[in-house]
This record gives sequence, C-alpha cells and structure tokens, in this order.
Amino acid sequence: MRSCYRPFKKRRSNVLELEAVSYRYPGSDREALSNVSLKFTPKSSTAIVGPNGAGKSTLVRLMNGLLRPSSGRVLLCGVDTAKKSVAELARRVGVVFQNPNHQIFAGSVREEVAFALKNFGFPEDEVGCRVSSALERLGLSRYADSSPFMLSSGEKKRLTIASVIVYEPDILVFDEPTVGQDYRNKAIIGGIVSEFVSSGKCVVSMTHDIDFALNYFERVVVLSEGMVRADLGVSEFGLDGSFMHGSRLVPTEAMFLKELMRIVEFKGVYEPGALAEHIARRICG
Repeated sequence: MRSCYRPFKKRRSNVLELEAVSYRYPGSDREALSNVSLKFTPKSSTAIVGPNGAGKSTLVRLMNGLLRPSSGRVLLCGVDTAKKSVAELARRVGVVFQNPNHQIFAGSVREEVAFALKNFGFPEDEVGCRVSSALERLGLSRYADSSPFMLSSGEKKRLTIASVIVYEPDILVFDEPTVGQDYRNKAIIGGIVSEFVSSGKCVVSMTHDIDFALNYFERVVVLSEGMVRADLGVSEFGLDGSFMHGSRLVPTEAMFLKELMRIVEFKGVYEPGALAEHIARRICG
C-alpha cells in the first residue's frame, strides 16, 4: 500500500502525544496498532479515518488509559499516562465511545449527564445549569426525566456526547460520533467540535464519515492495518484521494467532483464513458 504519511506539524506545544505506540491484544497473533506516533496540540481538531479493524477504537482506549501500550508511550502534557489512573485521566481526556450502550447506566437522562460533574466535585447549582445547557444543545431536554435506555440509538449517542462535553475536558475524543445522526444533528456535533477548538481545547475523532471529517476538522490521519498511512491538512486530504482505495475508504461525492473538475480543466474533454473510467481509476484504484 502506498503511504502518504507526512507528519502534520504545528508549533503549539503538545497536549497529547503517542511515541512509537504498539498494542497487541492478549492471545492475538498480530498487533492492533504498530509503531504509531502522533502529536495533538491545544486548539486543534484531528479526524482519524480508516476501515473497520484499522485500530481506531484501540487508539481511543490508549488515549484515556483503558489500555496501556505494549511498547511506546502515551504522554499527557509530557507525563506518561502509565503513571496515572484511569480516573485521573478522565478529567482531562473525555471520551465518547462508539457504542452508547456501553457508556450509559443512570436512571434518568438528567442523572446521566450530571454524573461526571458530581463525581468531579462541581457545585450543585453549577451542575444543574450545565446539565440543562448540554441537554438543550443536543436536543434532549424533553427526555430529561426519562430513562436513557428508552432513547433511540441516535439519541443515546447524543446523550453520551452531552455527558462528556458537560464537564469540558481539555481533550475531547469521539469514536464514530455521527453514527445514527441526521444532517441537522451532524451539524450540531460539528458545531461542538468548532466551539471546543475555539476555546483552546483539543478534539480528536475516529470516524468513517469522510464528509464530517472534511467539513469540521483541520487535520486528517488515515489509519489502516494498525499503522498511520497519511497525516495531512484537511484541504490536502480533500484534494488527494489516491490513497483511499488502498486504505479501504469510500471517496465522497465532493472528491469525485473535484477530480472531475481537475480533469476537465487540465486534461481536456473526455467522452462520458471514458471520463467515468478515468475518475474511477484515479480515486478508487
């Protein structure tokens, strides 16, 4: 597979860093992640894209300490996370997991969102204000006193997002945040990404949703077979779809359109069938 790996550099100091991190699950004959080195800075947004089995969910669990590297180090503000408990890391690294059923547990939607705030010692009056604001933002206010287990899958996902953004962690990590969301709710989640970045925080999202990555993130990392295949600014990623097929990613309609415009402008006019064949070869391999 051709590699497009070029480290995406920023001058700001790193808030989270993976140094040559590898991880192998017990009993497995292969590494889920292999020699992954990535740096994340404050006031930044990174989308990590890749097919199923690429290692994205493993990466999430390494970021918040649920897993510890088989080799290499994960650093939070320069401190090895191996020296910190999961509880200590949770205040700084907020994670929204892929399956909301693995994250919700409280008797009501309101209690679910309030749990972390109470656990972290926020004042009671501030808890109420923050919970109401988060529920309204994610379109869940009417369900405040309902059981979270009665919500739809898409609503459960937004509930888990609310329960993390409510305490404003320094690093916000999403695992497939747009699953089960319509266009309006994707835009709401994208707005949350933008707001967190504007406030100086770091946002990282594992996603299959290439359009979401292109619209709301400044950097895209391509992960495939446990390795980093590309590390690009979002504009460069959007213009170069040549590595998509090798990483088993599905090009977006916008990528096809950009390639079409490039061909018409620089390569002349094709017959419709030949044009379609040329685009398919360029983008899909």
